[in-house]
Amino acid sequence: MEADLTREYRDVSYWFDSLDEAVTARPLLDHDADADVVVVGGGFTGLWTAYYLCERDPRLRVVVLEAETAGFGASGRNGGWCSALFAASDDRIARDHGRSAARAMRLAMQDTVDEVGRVADREGIDCHYVKGGTIVVLRSAAQLTRAQEALAAARALGVGTDDLDLLGPPDTARVLRCAGALGGLSTPHCAAVHPGRLVRGLAAVVERRGVTIYEHSPVTRIGPGQATTARGTVRAPVVVRATEAYTARLPGGRRALAPVYSLMVATEPLPDSTWDEIGLAHRETFADDRHLIVYGQRTADGRIAFGGRGAPYHFASAIRSDYDRVPAVHARLAAALVELFPVLSGVEITHRWGGPLGVPRDWFSSVGYDRRTGLAWAGGYVGDGVATTNLAGRTLADLVCGVDSDLVRLPWVAHRSRRWEPEPLRALGLNAALAMMSSADAAEERTGRPARRARWLDRATGG
Repeated sequence: MEADLTREYRDVSYWFDSLDEAVTARPLLDHDADADVVVVGGGFTGLWTAYYLCERDPRLRVVVLEAETAGFGASGRNGGWCSALFAASDDRIARDHGRSAARAMRLAMQDTVDEVGRVADREGIDCHYVKGGTIVVLRSAAQLTRAQEALAAARALGVGTDDLDLLGPPDTARVLRCAGALGGLSTPHCAAVHPGRLVRGLAAVVERRGVTIYEHSPVTRIGPGQATTARGTVRAPVVVRATEAYTARLPGGRRALAPVYSLMVATEPLPDSTWDEIGLAHRETFADDRHLIVYGQRTADGRIAFGGRGAPYHFASAIRSDYDRVPAVHARLAAALVELFPVLSGVEITHRWGGPLGVPRDWFSSVGYDRRTGLAWAGGYVGDGVATTNLAGRTLADLVCGVDSDLVRLPWVAHRSRRWEPEPLRALGLNAALAMMSSADAAEERTGRPARRARWLDRATGG
């Protein structure tokens, strides 16, 4: 009989707590095994990779190794934005690879939002997928100026009004009624999803296709031809690292991706009268344009799931469960939510959670495969991974199977970010950046002008 771990994992996030199926234990790896491809990490990246490998070649023997349970990491804790956002800006991509490459990356991400919906529908994954788009509310003159600059840059790349538009106050209010809104930047290329249902459903789908998932089997070492755990080794000619922030726990991985925490809260279900005052009738995702990012969605059961940055980076890329809950940060998130929507004053916050996301040194996500060593990787999504992981899975499947597609020529393929600085420089720099974002927001609120320190930070992080 399979062990029921639902109670053990319900505190991971609101998304785990609201799953409609029990979290049951899959086998752990307690022996050596052989495969054609071994994937390290049972989150979105690993599971999408397994899914598309089976699509490309159903004969492949694919094994997934997961340290906890499928979706335990960022895949089961995020804001549920399946968006066309890519970590590196269009300007950055155009500067490094040319305008056509930037355009191709944007179009690939837009298609990926739809691809997630297509797969969920085809495979019967009830993940509450609704493509309502995103609105970024502009609540200061500085934010409005930045939005106008972003729109001009997008237009120069050939992005039309159907893909990105600047709304005035009346049109913004028809979507979202937010305190102090001067306008909004709107795009249709985002879907709200229940990420817990999506990642757990995807795990079940790949198992039905013949993929073996071993849980509670943390990998201690990755190398050419093998992935090693405490109780067994999987030998395979192709080894895929899909560990995102948890890459820091692998030998030699501490400076590859910095684990930076993002925290979230969820309200109690809100009555229709409250939603009449807020809006989001089509479950649009929303944010404002502050530097210290916040993000939210209207869930299928009528809550607001709302998150943001602000938790400190922990020395030596440390990851611990008690970092998932920082009362001061959760209190600031709840206060920011009421600031945006005063009607929520007094509403109960029922869930508080968080977790680490992976940040490369240049804020540029990457995917790649070294055919000589058989080692493949994807990650560094900087919090924009719900859709990007799907693109990563399709791209890795093409690379591994030798498919010459448009995907394998996208500008993030084979990108190599330089390593993070050693400690204490890494901690000093990352926490200084967080402080600088917060102070830039305060300065812009005070002066109404874009903060110079934010522009400097953007350049320093490769923007």
